[in-house]
Amino acid sequence: MKRILTAVVLMVVSAAMAHAQLGIVGGVTVSGTELDTKDIMNNAKNVNLYHVGVAYKSDLGMGFALQPALTYQMKGANLQETLDAGGTSTVVSEINTKTGYAELSLGIQFGVDLLAFRPYLFAEPFVGYQVTGKEDYKNAATDLIYDEDQRNVAIQEAKNKLEYGFGVGIGVDVLEHLQLSLQYFMNLGALYTDGTIDGNTMWNTVKNSYQDMNNYQGVKVSLALFF
Repeated sequence: MKRILTAVVLMVVSAAMAHAQLGIVGGVTVSGTELDTKDIMNNAKNVNLYHVGVAYKSDLGMGFALQPALTYQMKGANLQETLDAGGTSTVVSEINTKTGYAELSLGIQFGVDLLAFRPYLFAEPFVGYQVTGKEDYKNAATDLIYDEDQRNVAIQEAKNKLEYGFGVGIGVDVLEHLQLSLQYFMNLGALYTDGTIDGNTMWNTVKNSYQDMNNYQGVKVSLALFF
């Protein structure tokens, strides 16, 4: 029985490797966050960033395929606090956060082979680790009180280094070598660790706003070339 199972596994693996392709992938990442607060003075905006890496596509047969990928993924958000007075809206503080992750994903695809084209649906769990990061906080009222670099370091240290989440989307393979995909993704877990942002080196309102921020979410448009 063990020999039969081993033979079946080897056949499946051999078939998958025979229809496997290595490729490069890159594209645009539009990411942002949401606020778990009813404070209408705060608003979050998306930012346009990028991703680039390598992918490995393996045909499993019956319309299914696996596509693991290792990418450098940039995600971020823009948070503003505004003051409305006399019909004029003024930005009183602004936070720009950007995070670069080494991200490992596993795309599970199901599609229909139409010879020249293969449209497909996919789900993609991922996990990543922060390798770069940038935090910019601007507020005219406190710039004269606190050191800007000290504030930004405090925010950066409060950010969770490990990320994980999932994506779902649609794509199309063209002549087996070109691939275009559109994905909605959502990071799970907290973006920042509660209680680690030092209120003595940051404006307290901004500290509270960070704790109300959800993790990154957004859309990715990717173009891949397989060999």
